[in-house]
Amino acid sequence: MDCRESTSHLLDYQRGRLGPEREEELRAHLSGCPSCSRSESIERTLTDLLERRLPQHPAPIALKLRLAAQWPSPAVTKSSWWERWGRSWAPAGAVALLLFMAVPLYYQAVSSRRAGGAERMIAEAVNDHLRILQSGHPLEVESGNFHQVKPWFAGKLDFAPAVRFLGDPEFPLKGGSVGYFLDRKAAVFTYGYRLHVISLLVFRAESLPWPAGDTGGSGKARAYEKTARGFNVILWREGELGYALVSDVDPTELRRLAAKLGTA
Repeated sequence: MDCRESTSHLLDYQRGRLGPEREEELRAHLSGCPSCSRSESIERTLTDLLERRLPQHPAPIALKLRLAAQWPSPAVTKSSWWERWGRSWAPAGAVALLLFMAVPLYYQAVSSRRAGGAERMIAEAVNDHLRILQSGHPLEVESGNFHQVKPWFAGKLDFAPAVRFLGDPEFPLKGGSVGYFLDRKAAVFTYGYRLHVISLLVFRAESLPWPAGDTGGSGKARAYEKTARGFNVILWREGELGYALVSDVDPTELRRLAAKLGTA
């Protein structure tokens, strides 16, 4: 099943109208296609807003029967052009009103999902740093020579980690390893600061729930800072790559290392 066919079946899939075989094909496609998976998530949110969250206040049956008995029979008269025009535009007006009410709710849901996604990225960065701290052998290549560490990743990742800072006496490079960030592989560079360990995770940036305000373009990108479980985290993206810098060092010191790495 390709992306075009997948998109045409999203509504039937959400309402359970697909056969078992076609449903299994679509589910397999969504699990391997981030673009269609996002489309399915947006379609599901919009359906939820339109069908479940708009207020509905049904009238009691007794009231409906009483109104029906009191309602006068319509007189058969020739309608004016104004009445005909009003009847023709009434459905369009109802649709416009529905969209006017639903669109703000939809964007509110999307913004909330993005905020929750940013928190998920922060939590993942801290978890990855904790795995390094708790590992008996956190470094797969142990060296302070950047030109020995970076080439070690060749063939072990599906991208080339772009890191410009080679390490210095204040923030010496300790080595590197291959890790994971959410659903993708990551290059892990480990730096030191006095007795502290600093992890730099480099990973592919596309289809991740980046915080609102992220530039997402080439060149220096805006950094997003957060403290979680006692660790300071700085997230940013540059071009096609994302970066997460994590440590328990003072935020000021972590920002100085981030500046050496090229953040804005």
